[in-house]
Amino acid sequence: MSDSKRARNYRDLVAWQKAMDLAQLVYQLTNTFPVDERFTLTSQLRRCATSIPSNIAEGQGRYSQPDFKRFLSIAHGSVRELETQILLAERLGYLEDQAVKQSLDLAAEAGRLIRGLANSIKTA
Repeated sequence: MSDSKRARNYRDLVAWQKAMDLAQLVYQLTNTFPVDERFTLTSQLRRCATSIPSNIAEGQGRYSQPDFKRFLSIAHGSVRELETQILLAERLGYLEDQAVKQSLDLAAEAGRLIRGLANSIKTA
């Protein structure tokens, strides 16, 4: 049985759990960014990161599988946006190589889980 069929609550979804880990990591990493980035790159990274588990949760709370799949697609798009912002932060010298690797690896894992969950949803 698929993850989406077993889960009675979004918190049971492994994709949501990994997305929460990723959001927490992004918050920790952006705490070291320059103060003048607070309303720009820091804010953008945090919005991307929080969008991922939020869209998984909202989609799981909808009454239809097509809605859930659509929200998972949005979450997956936010993963890609986050990866881009992380790479920009690296180019600007705000993130060390290890932090970039850790965050991109976790983003890739979350993305795979979201895709797998979306693929498991039957939409008539």
